[in-house]
Amino acid sequence: MQNPPKEIIDLKVVGMSCTNCSLGIKKALEKQGFTGVDVDFTTDDVRFETDNPNKLDTAVKTIEKLGYKVTSQKDAEADEPKKGMSSIEKKFWFTAVFTVPLILAMFIPVKLLHNDLFQLALTIPVFAVGFKHFGTSALNSLRAGVTNMDVLIFLGSTAAFVYSLIGTIYGLGHDYLFYETSASIISIVLLGNMLEHRSVKKTTSAIDELSRLQKTTAKLISQEMNEGQEFIEEIDSSLVKKGDYVLVNTGDKIPVDGEIYWGYGSIDESMVSGESLPVDRNKGDKVIGGTILESGNIKIRTTATGKETVLSQIIELVRTAQKDKPHLQNMADRISAVFVPTVVAIALVTWLGWYLGTDLPFRDALMRGVAVLVIACPCALGLAIPTAVVVGLGRTAKNGIMIKGGSIFDKLPRIEKIVFDKTGTLTTGRFRVKDLKALGGKSQESVVALLFSIEKHSSHPIAKSIVREFKGAEPILMKKVEEEKGLGLTGWDNNGNIYKVGSYDTVRHLTSDNTHSVYISMNDKLIGWVDIEDEIKPEAKKTIDFFKKKGITPVLLSGDREQKCREIAAELGIEEVYAEKKPDEKLRIVEELSSKSKVAMVGDGINDAPSLARSYVGISMSDGTQVAVKSADVVLLKGDLSLLSRAFASANVTQRTIKENLFWAFFYNIMAIPLAVFGLLSPMVAAAAMALSDVIVVLNSLRLKKRKLRI
Repeated sequence: MQNPPKEIIDLKVVGMSCTNCSLGIKKALEKQGFTGVDVDFTTDDVRFETDNPNKLDTAVKTIEKLGYKVTSQKDAEADEPKKGMSSIEKKFWFTAVFTVPLILAMFIPVKLLHNDLFQLALTIPVFAVGFKHFGTSALNSLRAGVTNMDVLIFLGSTAAFVYSLIGTIYGLGHDYLFYETSASIISIVLLGNMLEHRSVKKTTSAIDELSRLQKTTAKLISQEMNEGQEFIEEIDSSLVKKGDYVLVNTGDKIPVDGEIYWGYGSIDESMVSGESLPVDRNKGDKVIGGTILESGNIKIRTTATGKETVLSQIIELVRTAQKDKPHLQNMADRISAVFVPTVVAIALVTWLGWYLGTDLPFRDALMRGVAVLVIACPCALGLAIPTAVVVGLGRTAKNGIMIKGGSIFDKLPRIEKIVFDKTGTLTTGRFRVKDLKALGGKSQESVVALLFSIEKHSSHPIAKSIVREFKGAEPILMKKVEEEKGLGLTGWDNNGNIYKVGSYDTVRHLTSDNTHSVYISMNDKLIGWVDIEDEIKPEAKKTIDFFKKKGITPVLLSGDREQKCREIAAELGIEEVYAEKKPDEKLRIVEELSSKSKVAMVGDGINDAPSLARSYVGISMSDGTQVAVKSADVVLLKGDLSLLSRAFASANVTQRTIKENLFWAFFYNIMAIPLAVFGLLSPMVAAAAMALSDVIVVLNSLRLKKRKLRI
């Protein structure tokens, strides 16, 4: 008996703020028997497979039991404008109000600030927020079988608070008060979480952006059978059915996949194909929903709707790519996975060892055990990554680079191959005349004048580029000029000469050379041709050379024609080339390359979105499509490709700063913990050493602002 087919369920979940939230939900759903679980806290998306749709209530209850809220896509969109500060922002600003006076007490000799009961009153609200926030995350991570950074933060802040509370209850004096430590750990880590949360939330889901492309209107054609008249009704494109007839005018977005049954048009299909030049489509040709009719008027018969359309298939590719994308575990989490259980074990051994093995009273033995947790408190460790990430994000943003999350600083330096799209990435997306040849005894000047005089009558992108290129040429007076969609233009001068300017089809009977962009004939004789090319960005060659020097292999991956791709690759020094690839083929190539190397993908179009989402690091130009921008991990503002080398250099120096910070944080712990175990370190000395390690970490992070980049 065959197993029933599995249904894919998509949910929107509100309240997730970190990767630990995602991990907790994922593990909980898997325990309930759901498969293919993918949770993304940055987009509030939860996706899973089930062979029993009736179990949806079980999934919702499981998620809400963890403290999150399940909502519909429509409700999520409706709530979006109402959102003010996020939950993490509210928590930080609330705790900061109480933490600042505690920190000031370290520098200002005001009696009230040093009163232990006053400090306790200030710390309780901060500790309550931290206990719930980090405690929930720590508990979920332990349920998932890992000990993440939040476990360390929770233990450290709790140990400092409990230690101080015992000191206050027993009147042990100021040397036993660490309230400012407990509060500052919570507030500072919340600050780092908030800043990273903001950088991620600056962009929305690529899936949402692609879905918006599907939300357009369609001019539905309905026919009155008796009189044969056509009536045009504008409706939402989602209401169009397979077999319906739709009118598309110049400048319209084609609302559905279909086949032209009337008219001609020039269509910008670059979002899907990567083809830099608009393509001419005639009766019988297929068109793709979401592409743009740049010129002409067409009527199409709908051939695909809903999940069958090309755009829907791209959406599914992006979904799958995001799900399969390897998630980098945070460096601090990797360290704390070993450090946390080790410190807890040492603290327990210290407490029990002193109490059971010596005559030390229970209270003093407990205080020495808690002292180990306090001295090993991750204040410096908690600062090590957030401070460097905050400075790194600020520096890159100032340079016109948007990094979506601190983990990207760890990923960029690991890249082994970098894959470039062509159109709009390595090239400007603007066309220019590469070459012009005059034939049949005609001078180049006369052919230029002829081209300018005829092409100015067309709104086709190629015609516009020729007119722009030859602006200032001496015009030839034309008696009449007519445009035949899909072929080109025909002009008649006052002397009775007939000129044709257009595609190879206009001169097919005159030459077998079909390698040029535009052909010119006079009285049915070939008198010239023009090659049009996509202009290479001036900074492209230098950028490619930068990565080659770093030992990173550049690759060209495009939907454009083989010949164009090879020419540009040769000019830029790229040896590995993949041309004429559709979105699914691009994705497959990126997956193949990723199986052998860590791959960065640089692109700007909708056809690049699945590959950007799947690659180890996705990089988009800010002047590309919004879908590409949303799918990427790094966005180069102003579309400046030269910022790419700066992004890599910034990631390298930020990563180096993080490692230095971690060294200083652990150097303190390695030196202090043994002294605390044997009761040789007084709380006052421990506090001074802890403060010093914090200062070193913060100052080292601030150095990042001025550190020289190796470009």
